Amino acid sequence: MDLIEKIKLNAKREKRLVVLPEGTEPRTVEAADIVIREGLASIALIGDPERIGSMVSEKGFENVKRSATIIDPLDHPMKQHYIDMMVEIRKKKGLTREQAAELIENPLYLSVMMIKNGDADGEVAGADNATGDVLRPAFQYIKTAPGISVVSGAFIMILKDREYGDNGIMMFADCAVHPDPTDKELAEIAVATAGTYRDIVGGEPRVAMLSFSTKGSASHPMVDKVVNATRMAREMAPGILIEGELQADAAIVESIGRKKAPGSEIAGNANVLVFPTLETGNIAYKLVQRLAHAEAVGPVLQGMAAPINDLSRGCSVDDIVSLIAITANQASGS
Repeated sequence: MDLIEKIKLNAKREKRLVVLPEGTEPRTVEAADIVIREGLASIALIGDPERIGSMVSEKGFENVKRSATIIDPLDHPMKQHYIDMMVEIRKKKGLTREQAAELIENPLYLSVMMIKNGDADGEVAGADNATGDVLRPAFQYIKTAPGISVVSGAFIMILKDREYGDNGIMMFADCAVHPDPTDKELAEIAVATAGTYRDIVGGEPRVAMLSFSTKGSASHPMVDKVVNATRMAREMAPGILIEGELQADAAIVESIGRKKAPGSEIAGNANVLVFPTLETGNIAYKLVQRLAHAEAVGPVLQGMAAPINDLSRGCSVDDIVSLIAITANQASGS
């Protein structure tokens, strides 16, 4: 069984409710129909019911017609309750009822309020909205998980060479969100990525904190950041195997790991790679994806108090289906 099949199987067991605020976006509706047909999650689509209904009838999306919950952002039973919640949560920021009444008609805000109120387990958006627009309501109302101050993006890397990671499965972070994390933020990213690995891939994460130095082979403030982050991450999560600072080859090649970091439980055998900056992580995952012909699944957003995931606006229907299944897995682990 490959990883995506495993993720889908786990999603089927849990049957979480995932809200799709881009309910009139054609790829999203098609993906919803597939998700319902395959039993991966329950689906709530937010959007003009007439537009959704016309699309469903025209395309023959019988599963959406039969089983999806369609929510009109302008008129639904929970509207006043969500407005009250928004005002209460943001009253120190000066949010008025009039402002909240306008915001709640935006599907991206409505979706996070559904999650905040326990009416949905997670959200997938981004096929029709920029990342900033997707994340802003989540930052304001869902906020970050306890003990975490930074949101990051992890990619599941499925390699053709099964020698690396766990039978070719690795996780890279942060490759999508935070340009230059502090040592504390880097530690939080490491702990969050280990949790994402457990929730989605399964098994025990072995986290390598990457640098251009291995165990003091170079001296530089950028190395110091990784050393400090490693110490902090271990203090935050003493039950997780975390090692640093390690060069990439020392992290994933057993013979080099033994030579450069003798006695390490992780060196040469890491399945989670945490990069010191966004530029290094983003460059690395794209190079591995293209040069090694690896499949890069993600980004999976992590660090939020509930699963909120952002698609590329160039995503395919299959991408949306996979991310809904991943979101269901995250909800089950949270």
